Amino acid sequence: MNNYKISQENKNKLLSQITNLFKEEANLKQALRQQGENNRSEQEQIFLELLEVFDTLESLLGFLEDRPEPDERVWKRLPKSLKTVQTKLLSILEKRQVLKIELSADQPDFTICQVVEREIRQDLAEQTITKIVRQGFTIEDKLLRPMEVITSKQE
Repeated sequence: MNNYKISQENKNKLLSQITNLFKEEANLKQALRQQGENNRSEQEQIFLELLEVFDTLESLLGFLEDRPEPDERVWKRLPKSLKTVQTKLLSILEKRQVLKIELSADQPDFTICQVVEREIRQDLAEQTITKIVRQGFTIEDKLLRPMEVITSKQE
């Protein structure tokens, strides 16, 4: 069996390095715990915001259920109420850098658009967007979901 001798100076260096590694491990564990708590807090926040949207929809549905034959005023207010819910949802998404795609032209940009249907329209140029079927979104600079569109065709 080999007996290795380590100088006192090397022992001290080794003990110092081991101590530093234990400190670093403790700091990393603390940072990981903190990150987990932050993630839970962020999740709770988004859930609370989504529950506000749920409450609004529940209230709106309850209002409509209580009126089997809603009058004209109710029907006139319905789009505004739904727009409020949509605005709230977009606000929740925007806080998390999820942004609605805004088109700058009538022609689809195939990096962010997906054509799901074509319709014959003699009055429009080929490949003109006639309808947005499903809104697209980006997160930071990455495409989260493409915009689904209907485009024109001549025949």
